[in-house]
Amino acid sequence: MVNIGLLGCGRIGQVHARSVGQVDAARITAVADAFVEPAQILASKTGAQVLSAEELIKSADVDAVVIGTPTDTHYDLIHQAARAGKAIFCEKPVDMSADRIRDCIELVEATDVPFMTAFNRRFDPNFANIQSRIAKGEIGAVEIVTILSRDPSPPPIRYIRSSGGLFRDMMIHDLDMARFLLGEEPVTVYAVGSALVDPEIGKAGDIDTAAVTLTTASGKLCQISNSRRASYGYDQRIEVHGEKGMLRAENMLENTVEAATSAGFQKAPAQHFFLERYEAAYRAEMAHFIAAVSESKPLSPDLFDGLRAQILADAAAESLAQGRRIRVE
Repeated sequence: MVNIGLLGCGRIGQVHARSVGQVDAARITAVADAFVEPAQILASKTGAQVLSAEELIKSADVDAVVIGTPTDTHYDLIHQAARAGKAIFCEKPVDMSADRIRDCIELVEATDVPFMTAFNRRFDPNFANIQSRIAKGEIGAVEIVTILSRDPSPPPIRYIRSSGGLFRDMMIHDLDMARFLLGEEPVTVYAVGSALVDPEIGKAGDIDTAAVTLTTASGKLCQISNSRRASYGYDQRIEVHGEKGMLRAENMLENTVEAATSAGFQKAPAQHFFLERYEAAYRAEMAHFIAAVSESKPLSPDLFDGLRAQILADAAAESLAQGRRIRVE
């Protein structure tokens, strides 16, 4: 039995609590949050203790910590947990600074604690299916990866101001997915972007509409399209074109019923929010973490994956600012 300490009892913390609850080999023994009420509510649902973050990390009843707190707290919590010898599951991005992520890597390696970066989309059944079939050679060498990710509506402006920008907040998932599917590291990044959805986002110094092209050393390409607006639901599609064919994952719809009338064919809208769309992925990533910790097996994605995605996000932001292609070291 792996005893989990949950740091952060907000929306994503509640998602992870449900996922832990569906794994027989784990339980939540302690929760902590900057606000008392959400911690108490989650504790009542899970039977966990409410502790401070420091108490939770030091607790002998906690084997592993799940970090679902704001990004600017991750660095300190990772350092505390690593020094306490706890296995770590950390939400993306690990930190807004690649150098600070490198500091985390140095400490995690020195303390030899298991670490997983929570890029949940790798565990989506359809996306994982595509990656597995690529690895088996079904479509031969990959040539072009196309990733479309569009939110149903933008987040509040107060969130935009502290998010680190679209590339580090939203597209970082797609940048990790690009690496997952290309099978090679991108070496150049070219980004364009605009504030077309909400002028206030532009005034806050961010963009809400973006396209990025990644190129690997062998010439493989990835095209990523992001928007903070999709009137038809949460738009999440992937296409991988290779020398022998193509693999594609379409949107998950509210239902699979299709109506046909004299007006044409009609399907249900795409699922509206990421919590529903990626419910299976959240469950699978937590099951992977718990199994790896209990069986002392390697974790993936790891802290290096978190660093590489952050470097690509930084390069995209630099490319947009400078209006040129950026070479990634």
